[in-house]
Amino acid sequence: MTAHEPKLCPRCGRDFECRLGSIHRCQCVDVPLDDELREAIARRYDDCLCRDCLQQLARRPEAITGCR
Repeated sequence: MTAHEPKLCPRCGRDFECRLGSIHRCQCVDVPLDDELREAIARRYDDCLCRDCLQQLARRPEAITGCR
């Protein structure tokens, strides 16, 4: 199993832990994002976003261009 990876969110700069090796336990797995928003996030950012940013974008997809 892959170890959890500490990361910095490229949107807000917060520390968080990516659990790609245990995706069912990752902080992002239960944030509802449609395919269009997932693609927009992937185009804009080079790495994973923290749960808070993903939740903000799920509520307000137009905020993809802004930071908090």
